[in-house]
Amino acid sequence: MVGTFYAASSPDADPYVLKGSKVNKDTVVCIIEAMKLFNEIEADVKGEIVDVLVENGQLVEYGQPLFLVKEG
Repeated sequence: MVGTFYAASSPDADPYVLKGSKVNKDTVVCIIEAMKLFNEIEADVKGEIVDVLVENGQLVEYGQPLFLVKEG
């Protein structure tokens, strides 16, 4: 399934996470919009965002890596 990656909750809001952001398992890292439904995506691991692999507004596919996270 293809969806659209959104780094923030609205165009004028700050991104949920950036490189260097600390995350917990329940930290919202982005929104994926698919078929007019907006789904908040949680980190699922505790650690630090090392890299954001996609651009805001980019189409993404199921299973595609969105972030690199150093667990810890």
